[in-house]
Amino acid sequence: MSSERTITQPSDARGPGETPYRGRWLALSVLVLAVLLVAVDATVLGLATPFLSEDLQPSGTQLLWIGDIYSFVIAGLLVSMGSLGDRIGRKLLLLSGAVAFGAVSVLNAYASSPEMMIAARALLGVAGATLMPSTLALIRNLFHDPRERSLAIGIWGAMASAGAAVGPVVGGFLLENFWWGSVFLINLPVMAVLVLVGIKLLPESRNPAPGPWDLLSVVLSMAGIVGVVYAIKEGATHGIGTEIVIAAAVGVASLVWFVRRQLRLPAPLLDMRLFRNRGFSAAVLADLLTVLGLSGMVFFLSQFLQLVQDRDPLEAGLAELPAAIGAVTAGLLAGQAARRWSVRSVVAGGLGAIGLALAVVATLRTDTSYPLLGAVLLVVGVGAGFSFTVTADVILSSVPREQAGAASAVSETAYELGAALGIALLGSIVTGVYRDFAVPAGVPSGAAADAHESLGGAVEAAVTLPADAGSALLTSAQHAFVDGLRLASGVGAVVLLGTAVAAWFLLRGQRLEESPDVEH
Repeated sequence: MSSERTITQPSDARGPGETPYRGRWLALSVLVLAVLLVAVDATVLGLATPFLSEDLQPSGTQLLWIGDIYSFVIAGLLVSMGSLGDRIGRKLLLLSGAVAFGAVSVLNAYASSPEMMIAARALLGVAGATLMPSTLALIRNLFHDPRERSLAIGIWGAMASAGAAVGPVVGGFLLENFWWGSVFLINLPVMAVLVLVGIKLLPESRNPAPGPWDLLSVVLSMAGIVGVVYAIKEGATHGIGTEIVIAAAVGVASLVWFVRRQLRLPAPLLDMRLFRNRGFSAAVLADLLTVLGLSGMVFFLSQFLQLVQDRDPLEAGLAELPAAIGAVTAGLLAGQAARRWSVRSVVAGGLGAIGLALAVVATLRTDTSYPLLGAVLLVVGVGAGFSFTVTADVILSSVPREQAGAASAVSETAYELGAALGIALLGSIVTGVYRDFAVPAGVPSGAAADAHESLGGAVEAAVTLPADAGSALLTSAQHAFVDGLRLASGVGAVVLLGTAVAAWFLLRGQRLEESPDVEH
């Protein structure tokens, strides 16, 4: 890597009047490839779930673990990895993580059991934890003009949304022509381009005086977040027990120890003083609650389109496009809108729109027409594009550039923790309602047990029964699944509308920067 592309110490020490990095827009094109890599992987899993269920035959609990173990691990490691990037170099961490992400994607593709799939998703979380904070931290250090940075963050968010759109479409095509593992192999060409081009185009940046990387803080962060999330997930699914109480106690104790240790260390893994900034804390909280409220619908939507409305994978992928189109458009306009009106108007308005859309989903039926569903997805995309882009801008502009990795990691932790909690809590609502459906008379106990495990299991069980019994079983299972999805969406709507109100008050007076960076 040539020295003239290294902006390590000069980057983090520049002041007003500094010369912008000339290749910043080309460098941004490489960073958004990393975002695409993660976004595609996150979306194709939902499409592949029915096929994966048929092949690996996971239980309902295992299926939830396959869906959320990636989020648990990545949430537990993001802060540590963001801080590591500040120390060893964000470019080095990004490219190393991309190589690992591609390699572990192969392991996901060829998983031969539910246990192996869960382990592969966990390892993917380790690799994924290196990517997202590195991309946002590099944007923070590449773009010193606030308006340029707002546009760059909008492009970054738009690519995440585009990846969410490309994933289902490409994944649907692959699922119609190949086995389910092929959806993970699409990560490989993106990873290859990212690494080869990134070596040439990306500048290196790091904190010029970071201090040591505290390994005990890393362990405490991981144990705390994973312990608490595990306790919430298992408690929501199986009720409170001794194991749950122990996990929660260990998690809470670890987080308390982590915070106290950060306040004492001269060079903490995460500077807790960042949370004294009201805008920073409000943006992080808004992101966490928004993703929590949305995740139930997002995770189960592909199953609804395929297993309830009987769409093929490609058609299901295309059906989800309005959300991505809305998010891309709103993300590119978000910075301009926040400067014209206000940060709190754009964020609270976006969150309110998502909440109202989820309220409409709470009226969903098995035969709901696509135009209504497509309109709901478009509104969700527009709301998310506005709110997520502006909150990311607020978070990055609230911190000094040398702490960009840690701040970006906090932002991404909010996303992943919200997703994990949302799938655990709202997913448990869907699963709990679903498992209570009444099995029609005449269905053998074995087929009934399979049907109660998951909707995919009901589809498989129905095939083995006589036509009338199979149809009755599948219809009952589909209605129960939709009942659960309606209830989860209603809860999500309440969460989003409440978050919109909170954002209106907490982001009062918050503005996006207008002039180039100055020393913090």
